[in-house]
Amino acid sequence: MNYNNTNDDVVKKNTSKNYKTAKKTKQQKQRISEINRATKETSVIIKLNIDGTGNTVINTGIFFLDHLITSLGKHAMIDINIQAKSHDGIIHHLIEDVGISLAKGIDIALGDRVGIRRYGFATIPMDECLSTTSIDLIKRQFHRINFSLTRNEIEGISREDMEHFINSFLQNLNACTHVKLEYGENDHHKIESMMKSFAIAFKMASSIDYQDNKIPSTKGMM
Repeated sequence: MNYNNTNDDVVKKNTSKNYKTAKKTKQQKQRISEINRATKETSVIIKLNIDGTGNTVINTGIFFLDHLITSLGKHAMIDINIQAKSHDGIIHHLIEDVGISLAKGIDIALGDRVGIRRYGFATIPMDECLSTTSIDLIKRQFHRINFSLTRNEIEGISREDMEHFINSFLQNLNACTHVKLEYGENDHHKIESMMKSFAIAFKMASSIDYQDNKIPSTKGMM
């Protein structure tokens, strides 16, 4: 199955205004983006700021999906605003387009990725579950994830659609990501612990290294 976005209807913006804070002496471009994806099936509008405070406004009409993205924003400290609507009433299409658009928004906001730490990892518990994420924000896409889900439906979302959302997201992130469920029993907890481990790992990898504000690669490019 191909999760890649091949449509021409994605509108992208990466604003390059500069900012300073009391603790940051170097100027850094704002890492923000806007995505407006409109098809006959769905419309998805996303605004995000990687250097935010975790403020989120998520409206997809799918409550558990909203909850997962809210958790991502909170723990990765990304401000995310998503307004998404289905035109054909098919959940699969909406879940897919939200995953694609969210990943594209993050990819664009990261910009040239100069000065980032690049690598991040986190092992996060949620009750009886434990999940680990390792991420390399190199601009070379690869992802591997073991879901180990047992129920056919999780909070109103079919298992295949839940897996499709996460695969669509990771496939379009333009990064190398490995997510592993170490163990667990409750499928809700499995998905949420995986999302939280990704959020913490991403926060680490995308953070700015103020001691070495250069391209984090021996190749000289990302």
